[in-house]
Amino acid sequence: MKQEYTQSAGELLQQLDVTAQGLSGAQAAERLQKYGPNRLKEAPKPTLLQRFIEQLKDPMLIILMVAAAVSAVTNYFSGEGFAEVFIILIVVLLNAILGVYQESKAEAAIEALQTMTAATSKVLRDGKQVLLHSDELVPGDVVVLEAGDAVPADGRLLESASLQIEEAALTGESVPVHKIIEALDLDGKKDVPLGDRKNMCYMGSTVVYGRGKALITRTGMDTEMGKIAGALAATEEEQTPLQKKLDQLGQTLSKLVLGICVFIFVFNLISAGRFDLDTVLSTFMVAVSLAVAAIPEGLATVVTVVLSIGVTNMSKRNAVIRKLTAVETLGCAQVICSDKTGTLTQNKMTVVDHTGSDETLLATAMALCSDAHLNDKGEAEG
Repeated sequence: MKQEYTQSAGELLQQLDVTAQGLSGAQAAERLQKYGPNRLKEAPKPTLLQRFIEQLKDPMLIILMVAAAVSAVTNYFSGEGFAEVFIILIVVLLNAILGVYQESKAEAAIEALQTMTAATSKVLRDGKQVLLHSDELVPGDVVVLEAGDAVPADGRLLESASLQIEEAALTGESVPVHKIIEALDLDGKKDVPLGDRKNMCYMGSTVVYGRGKALITRTGMDTEMGKIAGALAATEEEQTPLQKKLDQLGQTLSKLVLGICVFIFVFNLISAGRFDLDTVLSTFMVAVSLAVAAIPEGLATVVTVVLSIGVTNMSKRNAVIRKLTAVETLGCAQVICSDKTGTLTQNKMTVVDHTGSDETLLATAMALCSDAHLNDKGEAEG
């Protein structure tokens, strides 16, 4: 099968069973059912119980839970109370609940932001231009692209009036690409790089100049951006520096406690000079009690509280932190190497002041150089 960029616009329209006036409402509904929404697939969100269990996987909490279990057994046989056991379990539960609360709060904030910033696209349906949510697009839709628009899906350009699209998110090249509508000649090559497919537009790119129309050919996870998202989803999540340090501390502490337990047990047995069952049990309980006492029950809680304070402080600066441990990673960063345009800024220029006295001439120049227009509701766009 020929690639979209090697086919003429007429061939693609015929292949997708659509005209340049776009799909009908019935066709679009049928294709939406077939291809699914035009959105990148997200990993299944963990339930509240799964998040709680994930918090309990922290090495320090595991040590505390083991200490609580051992302490419960020794206290049972010695006839002592379970106050220490309950205290340890309360510390573990509070730590896990605090972590779940902060992460759930961050998830809710992110979902709210995504809802507020839901992307829309100008689409030709039943021969008329309408504004739809981008996740309703299907292969065969004809979209109208203008300066400032985000390209909603992968498509083959049908019209181009000085159209320039910035594709840095896909190619890393910050210079806008001048788009054409003619089919590409491979000239004996099997394929051409994505950045050289000048008659195509891709999800994740932005129109910086001109206007045009594009025939949507791929949506959702079938897009080039979807392939990248799929590859990223397959990568394993790495631990943060703090998690690595806490893991090392947990392992060191476990070995130290075990060593103390064995040493005290053997030393007391040798000192007692007897090896009957009562002596062995009493010596073992003494060793375990000392080992449990050596475990810093409050350390995990202190770490969680400090990270929670960091999350709260970041939220006051309009930064949403999804995971608690990410706060420490951000705190470790001393130098951030980042592209400015489109990352730290919006890649949009705004007139903030002007010089000269001829305001009429300035206004005329701005009007002539603008892509602004009134939509069906009488609102200014562009």
